[in-house]
Amino acid sequence: MDFQHRPGGKTGSGGVASASESNRDRRERRLRQLALETIDINKDPYFMKNHLGSYECKLCLTLHNNEGSYLAHTQGKKHQTNLARRAAKEAKEAPAQPAPEKVKVEVKKFVKIGRPGYKVTKQRDPETGQQSLLFQIDYPEIAETIMPRHRFMSAYEQRIEPPDRRWQYLLMAAEPYETIAFKVPSREIDKAEGKFWTHWNRETKQFFLQFHFKMEKPPAPPMMRPPLPTEGPGTIPPPPP
Repeated sequence: MDFQHRPGGKTGSGGVASASESNRDRRERRLRQLALETIDINKDPYFMKNHLGSYECKLCLTLHNNEGSYLAHTQGKKHQTNLARRAAKEAKEAPAQPAPEKVKVEVKKFVKIGRPGYKVTKQRDPETGQQSLLFQIDYPEIAETIMPRHRFMSAYEQRIEPPDRRWQYLLMAAEPYETIAFKVPSREIDKAEGKFWTHWNRETKQFFLQFHFKMEKPPAPPMMRPPLPTEGPGTIPPPPP
């Protein structure tokens, strides 16, 4: 193709570059400049300067005239593909690293010394008529820094007795004593202030727990029928004497 007779061209030159060629050249220069500002080329393990003063990529075996050309090459598809292949090869050949050891939490073990003593008192609130239960558990040999714990368990969680939805269980636990359970009616517990409370007496080593059952709604009264007429038509005669 003859480029000598283009407008603005000189004899022996390649002619005037088109707009797309100018844009591509401008974009490559901008990428080189950006790479030079953001990438430390001396830390690149694949960068090498040969005895001729040019630059080589030891990964792709390519030759470059200046640092900007090399950096533009590192952003290209060929170099990135070779980097991915090299990483996959090194990962495959590397020996399997042992999994990091998990931090072991030392579990405190206590020798069980039996069941604690307890006392259960049934009560009724004189004002509201609510039924309540007061538990007193004695832990004279409780371990230091241990505080008694409790929780409610449904009949379907335990494996000692056949499940019965009419009952639930209140569990009490404190090391080194065995966990004890109380079988109580499966009624809704009143968690309002003053209706459910616990207290741990560190001096006497006694644990107290009291809770109230919510009041059950009384059954609706039966519908009253109107009285039957005693006189007039349609009356029911009195029974014979």
